[in-house]
Amino acid sequence: MGDHKEQPLRVGAAVRRRRRALDLTLAVVAERSGLSVPFLSQVENDRARPSRSSLEKVADALRTTAVELLAAADPACSVDVVRAEEPESAAPRMRSLVRGHHQLHASEFTGDHDAGREFQHRNDELMYVADGAVEIEAEGRAYRLVRGDTMYLTGGVRHRWRATVPDTRVVVVAVAEHIEAVQDRPR
Repeated sequence: MGDHKEQPLRVGAAVRRRRRALDLTLAVVAERSGLSVPFLSQVENDRARPSRSSLEKVADALRTTAVELLAAADPACSVDVVRAEEPESAAPRMRSLVRGHHQLHASEFTGDHDAGREFQHRNDELMYVADGAVEIEAEGRAYRLVRGDTMYLTGGVRHRWRATVPDTRVVVVAVAEHIEAVQDRPR
């Protein structure tokens, strides 16, 4: 018996997120797609499942593709366990803690990290030091975090980090890039 089971996708939330990101009403999407407002409302609330043809019409109205909407869809009532892995060596490594295409991403970094690499994510991110210690430079300031400390970074914050203690483990949880969680900030 496996820990992971594929569930049917709920495309309604993806349609709603995309429509809201474009600041469109159901009436506008209905007009553009040729579908009714009640039907679109049922789709967004997962009370109706659109046919392939209807999904393509909705996608066109939302200036995207059916494939993109399906990729951003939520799995219906799923539970997924990611088991711990035994490290093959003491070399630095990264492992994903969430499988599939979801509203959040979580990764575990063990060992040192490329301190020269700068990150800037569109959406919010949380860093948690599970073991060891790290130095983080964010928006021109330096921070030292030790076991149990967290740092929350809003979308758009430039940052880089490095482990300062051997066998450091850092868990990074972020809102997925395909989610329109924040609007682009002016630079």
